[in-house]
Amino acid sequence: MLAVAAGSEELTRAMASLEATFLIGVEDVTEVWLVRHADCYRDLTTTEDPPLSALGHQQAARLAERVRRVRHAAVYSSPYRRAMETARAITNDVRQDRRLVEMELEVGQDGVFNFTEDSEAVIARMRAVVDEIAAQHSGHRVVVVSHAAAIIAYLTDALKLDPGQLRALPYYTSVSIVRVLGDRRVVNTFGDVAHLE
Repeated sequence: MLAVAAGSEELTRAMASLEATFLIGVEDVTEVWLVRHADCYRDLTTTEDPPLSALGHQQAARLAERVRRVRHAAVYSSPYRRAMETARAITNDVRQDRRLVEMELEVGQDGVFNFTEDSEAVIARMRAVVDEIAAQHSGHRVVVVSHAAAIIAYLTDALKLDPGQLRALPYYTSVSIVRVLGDRRVVNTFGDVAHLE
C-alpha cells in the first residue's frame, strides 16, 4: 500500500506530473543513447587509433543486437577507429562528428592518464554536438558512440555537477540514456551493459 493521503485520481495525476518532470511521456523528447566504444585494448598492437580487439568485436555485436530491437533514427560516432567499428556493428550508415572524440590526454611513464584538454572545453563541445543531434531528431531515439571521459564530462554537466564529481567509468559498449527537450536534459540511465550479460 502506498503511504500517501490522496485518492487514486490525484495519485495518478501526481505520477504523470513527476514523470513529465523527468521528460517521460513528453512529446518531442529526443532520447540520446551515449555509448562508449567497445574494447580495443585487450589485444593492443598499436596505440595510433587502434582497432577493436576480438573481445571488442563481440561486445559491439551484442550492442548491435540490442540496438536493432528498438527504433532509432540515426547513429553518430567519433571518427576514431574504435568508435566507428562499434557504430558500424549497428549500421553502415554512420554519421561522423569530430566533436565526439575523447578528451585530449597523454599517458605518463608511470601509466597514468594526464588529461590535457580543459574539462569546460570538453563539456562545451559535447553539449553542442548532443544538442544539435537532439534538435535534428526531435522526438526520436539516436545512438551516439563516443569515449569514456567525453561521455563522463557530458553526463557531469547534464547532472549539474562540477567537473570531476562524477566518479564513475562507463564500461565498453555501455549505454547511458539522456532525454533532451530544448535546453532540458535528464539522465535516465547510466552505464547500462545488460546486453553483455
